[in-house]
Amino acid sequence: MNDAASIELTSAAATRVAAIAARQSKAPILRLAVDGGGCAGFQYKFGLADAIEADDIVARRDGVSLVVDPVSLDLVRGSAVDYVESLGGAAFRVTNPNAASGCGCGTSFSI
Repeated sequence: MNDAASIELTSAAATRVAAIAARQSKAPILRLAVDGGGCAGFQYKFGLADAIEADDIVARRDGVSLVVDPVSLDLVRGSAVDYVESLGGAAFRVTNPNAASGCGCGTSFSI
């Protein structure tokens, strides 16, 4: 399923995924999932995917795919995945309009 309007991959994130995938000789597919846990109730989980599943929602930018399973999409619909470098380090960040609150590290949130 392709519901790309549901989630966005920024250019900076696409560039970083492409670089990581090339270094690991993998396809440039970033999987975003949401798990229970973290300091705010839910946490984002990122990883390179080997394939796009039939029920995944896919957003594409610059030859890179961001895939999200339907259950996780309910929690991240309308979000943007970015790659941010700062003094505190570099990381993928999710700007999630559904999150009522988040934690200081930016990896967990509550609804």
